[in-house]
Amino acid sequence: MSLADFLAEVARRRKTLTVFAPEQYERLGDHFETRNVTVEHETLPDDGSGGFVVVSENGEFVGSVGGDAVRELVAPPTTFGTAPSEATQALLNLLADTTFVSFDKRQMLATSREIEDRAFRCGRGTLRTGFQSLSALRAQERIYELLANKEGLDVHVYGRPDWSPEIPGVTVHTDETPEIGAFWFVVFDGGRASKENETGRTSELGTTDEQACALLAEEGEPHTFSGFWTYDPELVGELDDYLHETYG
Repeated sequence: MSLADFLAEVARRRKTLTVFAPEQYERLGDHFETRNVTVEHETLPDDGSGGFVVVSENGEFVGSVGGDAVRELVAPPTTFGTAPSEATQALLNLLADTTFVSFDKRQMLATSREIEDRAFRCGRGTLRTGFQSLSALRAQERIYELLANKEGLDVHVYGRPDWSPEIPGVTVHTDETPEIGAFWFVVFDGGRASKENETGRTSELGTTDEQACALLAEEGEPHTFSGFWTYDPELVGELDDYLHETYG
C-alpha cells in the first residue's frame, strides 16, 4: 500500500452537481473545472429561495443542499477557526471523495485550512500534516502553535529535513523518501478515541465519524497538485493508520 494507491482508488469516482436555480451561479464552473465533478444547471422560477443543489454519483442521488451553500463555497471565509455554515459543510461532505486536478498552492492552502480549522475547533484527536519539505512549515508556524496549544490535540508534521522546526507540542517526523517529498497531506482522525467498535476503529460519542477528514494530493508540475479530500471515516482511518505505521 502507498499514498499513490489511495489516490488511484478515489480517482475512479465521479459526481455530478446539478444546480436548480433561476440563474446560473457565477464562478461555479470555474470553481469545479479542476475537480472530477460535472456541473449542470436546471432553470427554476424565482421564488425567492435561491434554489437548491443536488449531488449524484453514477446517476444515483447522493444528497441535496440549499443554494446558499454554493455561494459560500466559491467565496469561503478566511478567518482561522471560523466554521463554515451547516449548508456549506453539508455540500463539502457530499462532494468529498472526488479527485481534483491542477490545484495551485493557494487552493491547496485553502483546502488544508478547512481541515486544520476542524481539528482546532474539535480540540482533540490526532492531526497529521505532510509539508513535503519541513521548510514549508515556516509560513504556517503560527497556525501550528495554536493547534499545539490544544491540550487534547496530538499534532504531527512530516517532511524532508531542510529545516528543523521547534514548536512545543508538535511532533516532527523527518524523512527523505520520495513519497514524502511528492505528497501534501492533512489527516485529522476526528477526535480522541476512547472505545473500540466492531471494526477495530475507535470512537467517542460519534466524534470520529462526524469530524474525521483528510486531504491527500500529489505534486505533478511544480506547485501544481492532483488529489482528493474526504470525510469518509473509514478512508480517513486507513490513511491515518498508514501514516502512523509507515512514518510514526
